[in-house]
Amino acid sequence: MRLPSLKVKAFVGLGQLLLVMGLTVFGAAGTIRWPHAWILLGTFFGSSLAITLHLMKNDPELLERRVQAGPAAEKRKSQKIVQLMASLAFLATIAVPGLDRRFGWSHEPLWLAGLGEALVAVGFLLVFIVFRTNRFSSAVIEVAAEQKVIDTGPYAWVRHPMYAGALVLLAGIPLSLGSYWGLLSLAPMAAAIVWRLLDEERFLSKELPGYEAYRRRTRFRLVPGVW
Repeated sequence: MRLPSLKVKAFVGLGQLLLVMGLTVFGAAGTIRWPHAWILLGTFFGSSLAITLHLMKNDPELLERRVQAGPAAEKRKSQKIVQLMASLAFLATIAVPGLDRRFGWSHEPLWLAGLGEALVAVGFLLVFIVFRTNRFSSAVIEVAAEQKVIDTGPYAWVRHPMYAGALVLLAGIPLSLGSYWGLLSLAPMAAAIVWRLLDEERFLSKELPGYEAYRRRTRFRLVPGVW
C-alpha cells in the first residue's frame, strides 16, 4: 500500500473509531454533558493519533499491518469469531458506563476516575513500547516474510505484552467513566483475548521457527509471576 493511501486509511479508521465510540458512550448516557466521557475520548484519540503519526514517519510497514484489522481481515473462521466477540466486548466497556451514568448506578470518587485515565494512558504506552520492540506485531494472526522471534524488551517478561497492555487500557476505561458496573464488561474481553492468544501460540509454534523454544523459555503469557 502506498503511503498516501495508507495515511488516508489510517486517518479514516481513527475517525470511524472515534465516531463509533462517541455515539456509543453518549447514546447510552443520553447526554453529551459528561466531562468524564470527553476526557476519555480525548485521551484515547490523542494517544491513538500520536502512535499513528509515529508509525507513519518511522515504520509505515508496521502501520500497514495494524490498519488491516477486525473480523473481516482474519483468514480463519475461529479468529473472525474472536475478533467479533472482542469488538462487541470493547463497545460494552463504554456502553455499560454510559448506562451507569444515565441511571446513576455507581458513585465513584473523582480520584478513581483519575486513576482510570492513568491506566488508559499507561496501556497505550505499553502498546507503543511493543511497537518499538516488535515491528511484526500485526493486527491479524500471521507470519510475515523475514519475521523472527522477539525476546527482548517486554517480550523478555511475558509472551504477549500487547495483550497485557490492552487489558490495562481496557480496565481503565470504565473507571475513567466513573462506573464500577462497567468493569463487568472486562470478563468477555479477557475471555476473547485469552482465546486469541492461545490460538496464536499454537499457530506460531507451527509456523514461526524458534517460537516453541521461546515459549518454553519465557514462562508467563500476560502477567509476570501469575500466568
